[in-house]
Amino acid sequence: MANSYNSPVAVEAHDLVKVFPRGNVRALDGVSLQIETGTVLGLLGPNGAGKTTAVRILSTILEPDAGSASVLGHDVIREPDVVRHIIGLAGQYATVDENLTGRENLRMIGRLSHMSRKSVAERATQLLDSFRLHDAANRPLKTYSGGMRRRLDLAAALMANPPVLFLDEPTTGLDPQGRQDLWEVIEELTAEGTTVLLTTQYLEEADRLARDIVVIDHGMVIAKGTPAELKAGLGTSVVAVTLPGSDEVRLALPLLAPLTEREPVIDGSIVELTVENGPAVGAEVLRSLDGAQIPVLGLALREPSLDDVFLSLTGHKTEAETEEERRARLAGGRRRGAANTDDGKDAA
Repeated sequence: MANSYNSPVAVEAHDLVKVFPRGNVRALDGVSLQIETGTVLGLLGPNGAGKTTAVRILSTILEPDAGSASVLGHDVIREPDVVRHIIGLAGQYATVDENLTGRENLRMIGRLSHMSRKSVAERATQLLDSFRLHDAANRPLKTYSGGMRRRLDLAAALMANPPVLFLDEPTTGLDPQGRQDLWEVIEELTAEGTTVLLTTQYLEEADRLARDIVVIDHGMVIAKGTPAELKAGLGTSVVAVTLPGSDEVRLALPLLAPLTEREPVIDGSIVELTVENGPAVGAEVLRSLDGAQIPVLGLALREPSLDDVFLSLTGHKTEAETEEERRARLAGGRRRGAANTDDGKDAA
């Protein structure tokens, strides 16, 4: 699946603007981005930020009201037919037909892409094998699980062997194992030279897959850089203090807020402080709370995550996290905090 194009930059967008007349919604307000060939760009932002609008413009579904964009040097407005032949698109929702079998869906996509019958048959078999769908190839799609449907949707986007792939929240609705499976597929594609634009609200997904990240909110770019650069901009450490409950959080905040230059983040009964000197602040946290007789269930030191970056930039966490995932994350934070209280080491 190697990319036969030699351009160092696969996708470019300059000052894209898109306004929807109904409600006068300015979905994009001067968005610019660039994706180097054979890399993954993570496009992050809350719901309604403009991520899907950007993908639709780059894939020629929508035309911008202002600005320009190109894919492998081809203008998305002046050369839409060329662009459509060199991209693959997998959206948030499956674009395959429930009443057809998996193999029939892929063959249909191949024929619509003007592939020869022989090439369609060979490519469909190859993709069904690659996506572990061979045993279900001749079953109607309506019998597939959610993870199988998502894998088939990605396979359909790859039927014509595109050098550029747009993935708009491709793992939405998948269980953790399903997300892991798709991450491995994306890593294999980029290793072979495919260029990927990935929109997502799963920060772990962007951290693992993306070489570069662009964060947009209200249709504007508010940050860009590598995951490491964005995290480094917050500070060197996050001190996470786990307290018994909301009453203790309320009492602790006046003591903890002066220890950081940023607004403390409250997540249930956990208070997080982004600081420059984590060990020293952690010790001060324990002294201050002990002096006020506020019990501490756990204290953890860790590096800033993309979740911290997203929260700092947009003012809230991503909407992608389910209540079940939130409880699991908080439980994990408590376990890490308890371990750190015992041995004094930084959490991984």
